[in-house]
Amino acid sequence: MQRRTLIIAGGLWVAVPAGLAQPARRVYRIGILTVAPTAAATGPQPQSRSTSAFLRGMRELGYTYGEHFVTEARGADDQPERFVGLAAELARLDLDVIVGAGPSLRALKQATSTTPVVMASSGDPVGEGLVRSLAHPGGNFTGLSSQTVETTGKRLELLKELVPGTAPVAVLFPRDSNRHLQAAQAVARNRGWKLLSIEIREAGEIEAAFKTATDGRASALLVHAPAVLQSHSRRVAALAIKHRLPTIFHQRGYAEAGGLIAYGADSVEIWHHAAVFVDKILKGAKPADLPVEQPTKFELVMNLKAAKALGLTIPPSLLLRADEVIQ
Repeated sequence: MQRRTLIIAGGLWVAVPAGLAQPARRVYRIGILTVAPTAAATGPQPQSRSTSAFLRGMRELGYTYGEHFVTEARGADDQPERFVGLAAELARLDLDVIVGAGPSLRALKQATSTTPVVMASSGDPVGEGLVRSLAHPGGNFTGLSSQTVETTGKRLELLKELVPGTAPVAVLFPRDSNRHLQAAQAVARNRGWKLLSIEIREAGEIEAAFKTATDGRASALLVHAPAVLQSHSRRVAALAIKHRLPTIFHQRGYAEAGGLIAYGADSVEIWHHAAVFVDKILKGAKPADLPVEQPTKFELVMNLKAAKALGLTIPPSLLLRADEVIQ
């Protein structure tokens, strides 16, 4: 027998089916800001690996796409300069939370101080002014750090293990990310290694940066310039081989694009874990009260094709430590 609920209509008690008396379930709206094309991050089965990992995390927490939440994706299509406009667009929507990573986070910081933002990896959330501290974010941002500053020294050590000698290592960094340079300099001082610092401000300076490295007789190159180089990974990898510079990066995408070696946090896993923060916020938690977490999984990726093109033999001890070797 169908259950009914009594409600008052015009002073009379009227029997109404129970389902009609219940308020509709709220469908949460989650913004996604990514470097991938918008189409690749849209819908319940996105092509983007990072967005797909995030949705997988939401499913594991009991959320069904279309029933409990939907996403509003905006993608820069490998053009980081578009983030400012896209972030402003998302900020104007009635969203419950926005998820972004890397260079998109600064644009989101400018766009909104009220909508909760979950960082699906920030290289330096405190240094970039996104949060007050890891333990007490204090604003509308929380999420995960990718620890790229803390692991800069490790990347330098891996590079020197691969290319020993007294020649300097060139460090390519953007003007607004000198903490990565400082981290490399600290390790170099302790080890007695020489560095050649090369600042890059825009993509048009990439070729000149490589020329500066070769003119300075650098033996290898340590790269950290995500906002500038993110959409030019293949070009950077090709230039490294052209200039005979063994190069290490902080993201596996560069190794997949032809770069020699990459070491850093597993970005796909970070996007997957970002769902935990979104879940807490949807249940009422404030970003200011959710400590920023650090990654638990790091990956070392090597590209043997790049090594061959450079005429470089990777030591077996280093190959054995690799999480993935690209043939």
